[in-house]
Amino acid sequence: MRNSLLPLLVLLLLLAISCKKNNSDHPHPPIKDSVSASDFARNFGNEVSRDFIVQLVDVSNNPVPGATVTIGTSTTQTNPGGIAIIKNAGVYERFAYIRAAKTGFMEGSRALMPSTSTNVIKIMMLPSHITATVNSGVTSDVSLSNGTRITFDGNFKTLTGTTYTGAVSVIVNSLEASDNNLFAKMPGMLYAQNAADDAKLLETYGMMNVELLGSAGQKLQISNKAQIEMNITAAQLSVAPATIPLWHFDETLGYWKEAGVANKVGNKYIGEVAHFSWWNFDIPLATSPVQLQIKVVDLANNPLANVKTVLFRTGGAYASYADYTLFNGTVTGTVPQNEVLTLKLYDICGNVIYTQNIGPFTANSNVLPDIVLNLPATQVATINGSLKKCNNTNVTNGYVSINYGQQTFLTLINNGGFSFQTIVCSTDPVTVFGEDADNHQNTGTLNYSITSPTTNIGNIPACNTSAESITYAIDGGVTKIIAANITASATGNSFSITGNTPGHMDAIDIQGNSITPGTYSTLSGFQIYGNGLSTNINPVFNTFNITYNLVNVGAVGQYIDVSFSGTYNEIVMTGMNMGYNLSHSISGTAHVIRDN
Repeated sequence: MRNSLLPLLVLLLLLAISCKKNNSDHPHPPIKDSVSASDFARNFGNEVSRDFIVQLVDVSNNPVPGATVTIGTSTTQTNPGGIAIIKNAGVYERFAYIRAAKTGFMEGSRALMPSTSTNVIKIMMLPSHITATVNSGVTSDVSLSNGTRITFDGNFKTLTGTTYTGAVSVIVNSLEASDNNLFAKMPGMLYAQNAADDAKLLETYGMMNVELLGSAGQKLQISNKAQIEMNITAAQLSVAPATIPLWHFDETLGYWKEAGVANKVGNKYIGEVAHFSWWNFDIPLATSPVQLQIKVVDLANNPLANVKTVLFRTGGAYASYADYTLFNGTVTGTVPQNEVLTLKLYDICGNVIYTQNIGPFTANSNVLPDIVLNLPATQVATINGSLKKCNNTNVTNGYVSINYGQQTFLTLINNGGFSFQTIVCSTDPVTVFGEDADNHQNTGTLNYSITSPTTNIGNIPACNTSAESITYAIDGGVTKIIAANITASATGNSFSITGNTPGHMDAIDIQGNSITPGTYSTLSGFQIYGNGLSTNINPVFNTFNITYNLVNVGAVGQYIDVSFSGTYNEIVMTGMNMGYNLSHSISGTAHVIRDN
């Protein structure tokens, strides 16, 4: 799917806007003088509306259902397949910021220059498993097997600034520059605001994320500076500079900010940081970014979609830009000014089918002459069809997923119709899956053989009812799925959902005092309980802090949909009427048929 390949240097179009008129053949100068966030956002252009399909997976590429996806002021949840659809999201012309959150995972995000076509985003969510536990008042180290290390001086504080004493749970995730899934895992994109308030593109030498939790699960920060260190990859070691800027990721704004430096010591970079979030060891590119559009067509001048387009900088250890062409055959991004780049195109099976040196580029906006792929007609195929509801009317709110070769392509439905174009590189069949999001019905998985030049699937009905289920995970562990023994009802202005696995294990009950779609909490009267919240017999719970997103309460025979995530405490008794609170996290979804 688009944006699923992983550049180490993401070159995006973010041209600074000057208050003075500039020659159109030269980049605009960046905004300076300690600009505010709103002033810096002038780099991003005007506010616009765009459509998005977001796919969330874990590090094993399994779907992440029930996660909250936010783009601007628009919010929704991923379905059981880990897919979220947001139409007409408010973003900027040259900047969109997508955030994804679910208990048990670190917050995931992506930033990009949005297309006027449907934007397809894949985010790989990192686990929030505890790496180690340290104590306040003593110096301690936390290390990973890849050489990442953090040294604490023992002084910690709450987010309100109060001194914290006690055990501290440390969660560490690090991404080496050679990580094949770097772009899917990392936050935002490699775009930053430097210390002089200039917009910069970055080349990464690795990054890490650290989160600190107190004994009650509350977030903590360090009171003083901590030392961080990370290995330099073998491919970058010989060219790694003696010092490199450090950048932290602003989770609110969606881009990196310069804050300090790290020194090269042997095969490591070592630096100090004053707080923890994501930290990046990156070189800012000296030249300004300029826009480049590439269009790929066949011998008949038909645009070719889903062609992987990769750019390499001279002397770069890794690919500097990678994306897939849209349905009009184009891909647009930014490249460094005054550099010769190597362009490579790949088919869906990963084979290089075209190579060319391009550049240097100096103008603000550059359009390459169309790249004509000299391929036999039998190697190009268009797959099209129409997704229908059970009453044979067009699906207007849904998506179609097509798997072929090594990729999965997703597209929103435009009045029922869909069309995918690809280069044929194997005899493998394609699998097609379509979903009617309004009625929670799907086509099931359908298999087709590709025939060139056009494979017309025809009308495919989305009449399979999505099976009802309750899925949830405790403390980021294995997802529990209840697919039977489910009862759901609504009376007056309240609803109730209960379910359990055979033997009445993993039982869970969800109660709500409203049937109006919206966001609710424990304080507003929503509740969750059941033996599925613990592995102990006859557990006792307290201090629930759970958020519920009620999506729908349908009529009898239709669906009740609600997702939930948050924390709660379990009272663990140790004898002699003594015990302690054990903090848990939970996240899940209920997609159940209303019985009465």
